[in-house]
Amino acid sequence: MTVLCLIETEAGGGAADASMRALVVARGLADSAGEDLAAVWVGPAEAIDPVGLVSAGVSSAWAIGSAGMSGYAPLAWARALSGLAADLPRLPGGVGPERGPVSAVVAAATDHGNEVFAHLGAITGLPMAASCVSATRTSPTECSLVRQRWAGSLLEDAVLEAPLALLTVAADAIPADAVAADPASAAAAGLRVEHYEPLLADGDLLVLASESAERRSGVSLASARVVVGGGRGVGGPEGFAVLEELAGLLGAAVGVSRVVTSEGWRPHRQQVGQTGTKITPELYLACGISGAIQHMAGCQGAKTIVAINTDSGAPIVAKADYAVIGDLHEVIPALIAALKAR
Repeated sequence: MTVLCLIETEAGGGAADASMRALVVARGLADSAGEDLAAVWVGPAEAIDPVGLVSAGVSSAWAIGSAGMSGYAPLAWARALSGLAADLPRLPGGVGPERGPVSAVVAAATDHGNEVFAHLGAITGLPMAASCVSATRTSPTECSLVRQRWAGSLLEDAVLEAPLALLTVAADAIPADAVAADPASAAAAGLRVEHYEPLLADGDLLVLASESAERRSGVSLASARVVVGGGRGVGGPEGFAVLEELAGLLGAAVGVSRVVTSEGWRPHRQQVGQTGTKITPELYLACGISGAIQHMAGCQGAKTIVAINTDSGAPIVAKADYAVIGDLHEVIPALIAALKAR
């Protein structure tokens, strides 16, 4: 038996941090039943360094390619995963018919992962469990799960009954230090990447999205080690210039609260929160953000939260590890000057 894990790729190449964390849960599921773990991604074989995959416990890898799949096509991706899951035992380089079929398909609970798996569930007619933090095989057709509910405010124990388990992983719940094992031994082990050409149906490529080089440049919000966040207190679109400068000095990504995107000051892709991106940085510097429940649901995975706010009674001040009560338009320039001086 084999567990497949979908790996998303970063803008500059390589596996996305959320996908590497999803591998932790996929590996736990495979280990619970003595199964193999295989990685799969859409794109060329060289898009991902196999050393990191072996270090995460991957024993085989498949690169999916097809004419026209040059961008993100959720239905085509789902069709390809369904086909690979069905064909894997018979493919050269696969696990072999004596090892049985694929038992589970796993992905990170990103926007792409959840959308692809919704299509995958529809194609296969099987249930999909979202936002899992652990999974254990209890029988050939049953998995015991722990998954996030209510934006991660509580955990649910659940049982998934299906011949093929479809799971997405709440990557923000998986610590970064749980991802890698021993890169040196992984490099010595090696990993051959096989190619899979999916059989697509008419209309699978009707929705095909691609991002410009400008959109894909910079630090990824979901995987950034430092995030500089701005809220209503920034004052307007022009107020983010100083936050951008600070982010540049720290090698950080810029995040925003929901009200900022609602006002049209910044794009939705930068929103941190329940309806935006969940972040897990080492440091979250929240500037002029009040800290609504929905926003805190998106940043509760941060190791350290520092709030800069003029209101000492703001909810985020009570939840922060450190707070600076002051005007961000005075505090941030002073911080920038201190960083430049060092």
